Parts: sequence; C-alpha cells; structure tokens
Amino acid sequence: MSSRALQRNRGDFEPAYLRLYQSGELRRRVGRALALLEDCALCPRDCHVDRLHDKFAVCKTGRHAVVSSYFPHRGEEDCLRGWNGSGTIFFGWCNLRCVFCQNYETSWEGAGQKATAEELAGMMVRLQELGCHNINFVTPEHVVPQILEALPIAVERGLRLPLVYNTSAYDSLESIELMDGVVDIYMPDFKFWDPERARHYAKARNYPEAARRVIKRMHEQVGDLVLDENGLALRGLILRHLVMPGGIAGTRDIMEWVARELGPNTYVNVMAQYYPAGKVGRREYVEINRPLTSREFEEAVAAAYAAGLYRLDPRPLARCGLPVLV
Repeated sequence: MSSRALQRNRGDFEPAYLRLYQSGELRRRVGRALALLEDCALCPRDCHVDRLHDKFAVCKTGRHAVVSSYFPHRGEEDCLRGWNGSGTIFFGWCNLRCVFCQNYETSWEGAGQKATAEELAGMMVRLQELGCHNINFVTPEHVVPQILEALPIAVERGLRLPLVYNTSAYDSLESIELMDGVVDIYMPDFKFWDPERARHYAKARNYPEAARRVIKRMHEQVGDLVLDENGLALRGLILRHLVMPGGIAGTRDIMEWVARELGPNTYVNVMAQYYPAGKVGRREYVEINRPLTSREFEEAVAAAYAAGLYRLDPRPLARCGLPVLV
C-alpha cells in the first residue's frame, strides 16, 4: 500500500475519545485509573507504592502530574507540527534513567510544577486555541491516570484535537489498555534491542521486552499511520528510533522486528539527533561520549530499507542527503 492510500479527509475525522466520553466509558476509565494509583504498577517498574496518597518511587510523581512546559512545538515530525505546531505538554520526571538523556533537567530533575486535572485540561484547551494540530503528551508513561482525569474536563471545554501519546515505550499493558479508544496517535520510541545494554544505559533490563509488548498492542489499537489531505497525522502509529554511536541500540534487529511484527507500512522516524548529554561524561559510558557519525546514520537507514520499511520520516534523511522511498 502506498502512503497516498493511507489518507483521509480531515472533515470526516473525529477524535477517538469523543465516543468514549459520550458513552460514559471515559469517566469509568478515570475511576479505574485513579484506583490503580493506590498500588502503582502502571509501568514495568511495578513499584507498588500508594501514589494516590502522594507517595512515590522511581518516577518521583505522586498524586498529581508535574508539567515542565507546554507550547506549540515546531520541531516534531512534519506530520505532527504542520504549520501551527504540535501542542506539546512535557511532563516532569520519567520512569527510565537514560544516562544520555537530552532532557536531563526535565526527566532526571523534574523541572516544572504540579498540575491538577483542571489545570492540565486548561493547557490542552489553550493549545487548541493557539491553533495546534494535536495534543502531544511527552513522557506520559507514569501519568496515564492524571491524563485521563483531565480529559473529560477538556472535552467539556471544547477539546476536539487528536491525542498523541509520545512515549519511551516503557509502559505497562494495563496503561495501554486504559488508553485504548482514547489515543489517536501512538508515538513510541524503541531504544534498545539488547537487555544488558538497556540495563547499562537506561537502568531497565526489561525495557526491550516491555517495548516489544506494548508497541504491538499500540499498533493493534490504531493501525498504520493515516494522514489527512494536507499530510497531517490523524490516527495510527509513528515509531521513533534514536541511532546511537557504535550501533549499541541494535538498530538492525529493531528494524527487522518492526517490519516483521508490525508490517512494512509502519511509519518510522530514524533519528540522527544523538549527541553526548546527561551523564555520558563518566568513564563507564566513554563509548557513547561522542557525536553520531554520518556513516553510522546512513547504515541505520540502510538497515531500515533492507528490512522492507519504506515509510521513513523524510526530514532527517533530507538533512543527510539520503534518498526517500515513496
């Protein structure tokens, strides 16, 4: 199927969550999600702390989400940013501990302010008023209940934009089931193929297994990415993969898995933006304390094409002078 076949008229589009709201199911999901906070296993850490009463563990987030910033983001994929930007809401803290994190202040240090459900709903509506094409939840893995709690309030205030779930893929299946029929566009990373490297660089040995499990479920829920007549994303899955020095992410294995398990129509952003950040200056991470080379990125793109994937995000390819298949 060509990318042109994966298009719909935006005038026919209605965000998925409206049906859940109208049926009353969205309110029921809120109740279920908040109850799960009391013995939290909403991500693969399975910390089992009482976040409902403001306790916390790895993610350092209790009853309310921390929001670091929200604004129209013009640096996302073209199909998300369009001409008015993607309405990003950046959540503080994270359930991973990636030593190379490029958002260290946000994900490791929790920069930002706690937001109630009413405040979070207000941010969504404000981004819609600014003309954003979607609401883009960045690092939402640990705040699924808080997002769901805010959503009915936002709907009642007029929210009608597609929702983007922009995640590391270190999610639990239970969280993704809670988001079934809520999220329009899933945008998971697939960071590492090898468990030992995931342990060393992200402090989560079970990351590859968790990522494969939830990415498949996300794709089952929303399918391949569908664009409107202007090239804007309406529904489906966008998979991101950050290419790392020395091939330590396991790019070839990841691309072969995506093509085999999700299919060649999967929209993939092979990302060339790695640079030394976070804690990579320490001796134990010396092998990734350097920028990515152009050859390493070209080899990663070649691996994606060799696996049979053809819907690669064009912007990083164009920057590196690489061909784009259509």
